[in-house]
Amino acid sequence: MKKTLALILAATFTLFCLSGCGKQSLLNPRDPVVLTMWHTYGEQTDSPMNRLIDEFNSTVGRKRGVIIKTTLMTVAAKISDRLSEAQSGAAGTVPLPDLFFCHNNDAAAFGADKLLDWSEYFSSSEISAFVPDFLADGKVESRLSVLPVSKSTHVLYLSGSEFDRFSASTGVTYESLATWDGFFSAAEKYYVYSGGKPFCAFDYLLRAVELYAVSNGADVDSFYKDGWYDFSCEALKSAYLRFAEAIAKGYIVVADMYSNTQVMTGETPAGMGSSAGILYYNDTVTYPDNTSEPMKLKVRPMPYADSTKKVATQAGVGLCAVRTDDKKAEAASVFAHWLTEGTRNLDFVSETGYMPVTAEAYAKLGEHNFRDEGYRNLYDVLNTVKNEYTLLREPAYTGYYGKVNGLYAEIRKVQSSLPMRVKDGENAAAIAAELWGLFLEAQ
Repeated sequence: MKKTLALILAATFTLFCLSGCGKQSLLNPRDPVVLTMWHTYGEQTDSPMNRLIDEFNSTVGRKRGVIIKTTLMTVAAKISDRLSEAQSGAAGTVPLPDLFFCHNNDAAAFGADKLLDWSEYFSSSEISAFVPDFLADGKVESRLSVLPVSKSTHVLYLSGSEFDRFSASTGVTYESLATWDGFFSAAEKYYVYSGGKPFCAFDYLLRAVELYAVSNGADVDSFYKDGWYDFSCEALKSAYLRFAEAIAKGYIVVADMYSNTQVMTGETPAGMGSSAGILYYNDTVTYPDNTSEPMKLKVRPMPYADSTKKVATQAGVGLCAVRTDDKKAEAASVFAHWLTEGTRNLDFVSETGYMPVTAEAYAKLGEHNFRDEGYRNLYDVLNTVKNEYTLLREPAYTGYYGKVNGLYAEIRKVQSSLPMRVKDGENAAAIAAELWGLFLEAQ
């Protein structure tokens, strides 16, 4: 009798824990709660998030009485627009979902008071299992409104086949790329070694400039003023000019679209871009003369200027739940707990190049079966970034990315002609100053 009573109590306790609170469950599997969701993980039916939702609905969701229904799959910017439209109440707008993925600034615009505070549904020990920098990014008005599910960062990708030849000829190693000084030295040497080819294509040049400056001791908050850059900041200008001079000399370039294309076609042996960009790397490099060779993809963390100030970017959306009633809140909590469980979180992110968000997921990296060595290499780097780097939020000002992309377009127009100007005797620093002028005009 005592044993039976103990089992009943244990089962009851487990049920309460799964709901994320200590109250009796409001859920009923015979009358399931349907939660609608907007997400950003693929615009096709067979997205990794949709596969997870199907698994949840047929297992835990079925047992607990929760059904997740995807009603929109699109990019984060469009979710931002749809949220604004739905809140406006204008005729013809689609109704708000119960769950949606968005950036911190979109959650703030939506209103923290209209969203669940996830810290009310996760215990203190569960909250402490998340990567602290990711939790900080999810805070809106001191509330955890945006639950981290996956994050991305920026890394350095390399074609191992080409880099190994370059290394054997010049002595430049993968370890040489740990610092920005080593990176720029390698870029110069590769330009000479290759007969005038750039070493690296950048997807997000300005973010690299910022990380360089912060690692050199600058305060990231000093870079911005009134929703754009503060051009009186000397640390920002000095960092920008170093990259601009390397562009002027032909050592690096702003990527045409995304840097993976330039690496895969042999235009550059390296590309700096999102960790999620690994999805778009092929196993081979195909050169303009139609010859090809194995990629042997290698991945390195972003370089640093000072080893005591290693910094990396963090990007990516998180999960929000619209505050309605207690029953839907409990249902959202059940799904959120299930989605961020360590093994499941790792299985999800490892398909896409995103970073796991909990300590448990990172602890399982060593035993995880990655699809190939390139992915294993990436996740070794992501583990290093999590353990050794400070992760900085990206700027989130209105219109920011439109201005940034405008600057990149202007640099692309001129960058191919700049090395010849330097070769003809023009001063590279003076040309870099012209590129600073393009930055000033981008505002």
